[in-house]
Amino acid sequence: MSNTQPAPVASEHVELKARKVSFDWEETPLHWVPGDPFTTHTINVLHLLLPAGERWFVHVYKQALPYVTDDRLREDVIGFIGQEAIHSQAHDDVLPHLRKLGLDPTPYTAQVDWFFEKLLGDRTLPPGRARRWWLMERVAMIAAIEHYTAFLGDWVLNADALDRVGADPTMLDLLRWHGAEEVEHRSVAFELFMHLDGGYRRRARTWAVAFGGLAFFWQRGVRFFMENDPSLFAAKPSLADFVRRGRRGVLPSTPAMLRSVPRYLSRSYHPSQEGDTAQALAYLASSPGANGGR
Repeated sequence: MSNTQPAPVASEHVELKARKVSFDWEETPLHWVPGDPFTTHTINVLHLLLPAGERWFVHVYKQALPYVTDDRLREDVIGFIGQEAIHSQAHDDVLPHLRKLGLDPTPYTAQVDWFFEKLLGDRTLPPGRARRWWLMERVAMIAAIEHYTAFLGDWVLNADALDRVGADPTMLDLLRWHGAEEVEHRSVAFELFMHLDGGYRRRARTWAVAFGGLAFFWQRGVRFFMENDPSLFAAKPSLADFVRRGRRGVLPSTPAMLRSVPRYLSRSYHPSQEGDTAQALAYLASSPGANGGR
């Protein structure tokens, strides 16, 4: 079947750049959402998934760059690579602080590393069609994942409930800086996929793989944190916990997440139709961590 070419929102394009960031974790408590280990650890899974995932993004996109024939898109991809490399490092830097507080994530991160480096890594394939097929599969998967990182970025920029419950300001700044850059570059992965392939069947198939993988690793990560938190005893997270926090606004709401699925699978989908670039840029201009920790 042919794929309808989506139309981006006009005047959304910005020059992407990697920002130097600095976050001081010394005063951040183990439960940085006060009195709510479940919300804390549900969001903490980002620190376990993103370093390996974003290193994988960078690796795949460096392989894809030689196939890009559009000069502006090439510059966008290079900017995207720079931002993703910084995201990976920033979340990786949280892990020593978690270890200091008694939570060693190594058993879980080893599984995540295997998933991205081995299962989704380079394969011994002959040059030509087979090798390009595997590259296009991974480019499409990244486009699907970036739909959800942009969704989460837009959510955290507007998650006033986290401020109201007294969430740690340094952690909020990390999340909102990262979320703002996800909104800022939300169109790049999809436009790269459309430029190199654009097949609707591939888009739908790889969305299913990406969504299933994210859901699997996220629930495992929450369970790992809750079971290994030295301040908790026999804590058992549940889907009901997630739904309730979504209603309170301290986590994304389940209905909003479900509504994001048909948007991505629509033939007229384009990421620029979601989120607010002006809001993202305004936060990046004021973020303490993205402006030298001021």
